[in-house]
Amino acid sequence: MEHPTLTFAELNKGFIISIEIVAKDGEEEYVGRALEALVGPTMAEPGIKLFLPYRSPTNPKAFFIFELYHSENGRAEHETTIHFKEFVEKTLPRIANRKLAPYVPFSAG
Repeated sequence: MEHPTLTFAELNKGFIISIEIVAKDGEEEYVGRALEALVGPTMAEPGIKLFLPYRSPTNPKAFFIFELYHSENGRAEHETTIHFKEFVEKTLPRIANRKLAPYVPFSAG
């Protein structure tokens, strides 16, 4: 999948959500596949700049997601999409722990 090239200034504008997820025992492969399937449709949304899921190299049940939106509205729009709602419905029951943290830029770089 080709992603647009953004400058630091462009990347440093917007609204960020970081999410830490720990899958329930035996659910780590399902959660990993569900996150991978979310990348394409999420990156196609007009309100998002980056959607990057990561997996811990030392704990296969642990995942980290970095989401960068143009604005808080972009995140709100993301939550109304079919792919987000399906992810929540099917994957949330397979997650033992989830921690979300919003951030906004404070440095012009």
